[in-house]
Order: sequence, then C-alpha cells, then structure tokens
Amino acid sequence: MPEIRVAIAGLGAIGRMLARKLSAGLPGLTLACAAAGDRAKAQAFLESEGIACPIVAPSEFPARADIAVECAPSALIEDICRPMLQAGKSVIVLSCGALLPRPELLELAKARGGKVIVPTGALLGLDAVVAAAEGEIISVRMTTRKPPGGLKGAPYLEKHGISVDGLTAARRVFSGSARQAAAGFPANVNVAAALSLAGIGPDRTQIDIWADPMVTRNCHEIEVEADSARFRMSIENVPSENPKTGRIVALSVLATLRKLGAPLSVGT
Repeated sequence: MPEIRVAIAGLGAIGRMLARKLSAGLPGLTLACAAAGDRAKAQAFLESEGIACPIVAPSEFPARADIAVECAPSALIEDICRPMLQAGKSVIVLSCGALLPRPELLELAKARGGKVIVPTGALLGLDAVVAAAEGEIISVRMTTRKPPGGLKGAPYLEKHGISVDGLTAARRVFSGSARQAAAGFPANVNVAAALSLAGIGPDRTQIDIWADPMVTRNCHEIEVEADSARFRMSIENVPSENPKTGRIVALSVLATLRKLGAPLSVGT
C-alpha cells in the first residue's frame, strides 16, 4: 500500500512529538508538511531536530497530504478542517469541542466524502461508550479534576470571576452539560466533547470540573448507565510540557495514525 501522507497543524507539545515520531519513521506513514502560527519558531524547531518538513498554510494541505492532524488552538479549526474536508480527505481533530457549534463541518465531510476522526485522547473507554450507544444509554457523567494551574485562564472562569489562585482545597468550578463545558473550557475539556460525541450527545452528557491543588495529574472519571452495561472508568494523565494537555494525548494520535494502515485493528 502507498504511504499515508500526514500533515500536522500546530507544532506545540503534541505536534512536535508527532513530527519527531513520523520523521524517525513509522510503517506506512510519512510526514508531508506542517503549519504553525509562529513560522520562524517552527522552522527553528524542525532544523534543530533535523526534520525535513515544509511549513505551509493549511490551505495547501490537500495538495500535499492524505490526512491532517489538528493540534492547534480551537479557533483555527475551520481553517484547518475545511480545505481537507472539501477535498474529501480526513482530519484527526483534537479540539473536538470546537466541532459542537460547527455542525456544518460534519455536513461538509458527509457531502464530500471526507472524514473527521476524534481520537480517544486523554480519556479512556470511548469504545465501550460507542458500543453502548448502539443500544440505549440512560446517563453519562464525567468528573474532571485538574491542578488549578491547568484551568487558569479558562473563559468560563474569567466570565464568572472565579479564581483558582491560592486554593488549599478542591473547588468545583463548573457543573453542567458537555456543550457548556466545551465552550467554557476550550483548552481543557475536549474530553467532554469526545465523550458526548461517542454517546448521548453534548446536551445530555453531564460534566463536573474541579480545581484541585492536591492532584498533580489531569484526572477524569466516567460513569455510564446503559441497558447493556453499567461501567465506571478513571484515568490520571501525566501533564505534558503544556499543563492543559496530558502526555497520553499525543500517544493516542500516534496510535490512531498507526491504526489507519495496520493489518490488525483492536477495539471498536
């Protein structure tokens, strides 16, 4: 089979790790190009790592790549996804919370034969949720606990005047739907959007978010009640160099890319 050409949109913590892995060589995959907000900084990184990769605008992705990985600020999702989907190609989306108010991107994918892929990312058990959704899911609740610094600057906190500075005990800073959580914490809880897309939707999926000075990892617990099973799952993610993102997110994208051309596919 021909190699799958991969474009990376964003060379932050996740994008850099993917660039390194793809450049080092992964069976069936090749690094085709990248896009970055700070072109000079991105070029310096690539040169320091010895990675041969052109930096281009996202509008050039379809001519160079078969699939793009979006690991950029959520505000850029249209610029990254639309050209690829218009060309009938695929996009791995990490800022999946930004998909919720943009159903037209999914309609474009459907109309043009493109595909939006949401990896498991910092969560776990999405395959079980997807399977349960083939029957009837009664309720889904997720509780997220993060070090206060990982939540600082979230639009919801700023809008409601909620400070997470100097906390000495855990404080619940949000309780509501996944749709509300994705809008209020766009850099923090894309996991909430992913969970809602896997199951019963963003308005029925309930999320609690805690700022907890006693934790050093990004912690998520999921509780699902369905007609096929009742299950509870929890994960504690080691933060990457970006405290808002766990290290496992980049690894999840890598596993998703490997799966595209693998002779064995494990999981729903």
